[in-house]
Amino acid sequence: MTKEIPQHNPQQQAKIDQMKKAWAQKRAVSKNLDSIANKIGVYSGKGGVGKTTFTINLAATLADQGAKVGVLDVDIDCPNVVRIMNITERPLHGESNRIIPPEKFGVKVMSMGFFQQNEDEAIIMRGPMIHNAINQLLQLTEWGDLDYLLVDLPPGTSDSPLTVMQTMTLDGFVVVTTPQDLANLDAKRSVNMIRKLKLDVLGVIENFSGGVFGSGGGANLADQLEVMFLGDISLRAEYQDISKPTVLTNDSIMNEYKVALDKTKEALNLLKEK
Repeated sequence: MTKEIPQHNPQQQAKIDQMKKAWAQKRAVSKNLDSIANKIGVYSGKGGVGKTTFTINLAATLADQGAKVGVLDVDIDCPNVVRIMNITERPLHGESNRIIPPEKFGVKVMSMGFFQQNEDEAIIMRGPMIHNAINQLLQLTEWGDLDYLLVDLPPGTSDSPLTVMQTMTLDGFVVVTTPQDLANLDAKRSVNMIRKLKLDVLGVIENFSGGVFGSGGGANLADQLEVMFLGDISLRAEYQDISKPTVLTNDSIMNEYKVALDKTKEALNLLKEK
């Protein structure tokens, strides 16, 4: 005697179809990123804390040490990586709609910024369109073999960073903050979001350290959250020059990033040993 297959109502069927689609996207992304050894999210609770500048300089530090590195800018509505890295070359199109990222300073880069008509253009998208744009960048970019992919996430706890966190498997997150109390409050929220999704926090970076902003807020936050403090990056006038990553123009700044990189690698190794 054969069993009848239970019928789902339209709402249940729509939910099942959505789950199937999400799993299919995650599998496609995982397959595309399979040749990347380490995937690190760089994240912040709010904009304006220097997250993108940190990402680019950390990538340049890795490349300077001989690593194969990529930066993926998934801040869809405010993509800044192309501008900050002063990239004029456009991505190439390969077979099966694959996108081949340009490379500069030893770093491969992919960003929504490449597809703007001009950098002043406002990218106006609702949630589903942002979700689709992120998925296309994740599935179609041809990275090749990389030692590290740094993913520059949108700030905050809204749909865009959630899409990235749920669609790709990241080894851990570096959370960027400043010494200020408000920035640390927002950073704490972002760490809580990561943990709610059962993902790993590598540690906290204090950017804009010293001078008018003071210092110590990032280290205190790391203590409160019981995560590693990855270091502080000083506030300096040299960052006004965006012709190239600042670590390539100033040895003192390069040394700060080397400390942050060593700590990040240490945190990665500890997670992988679990």
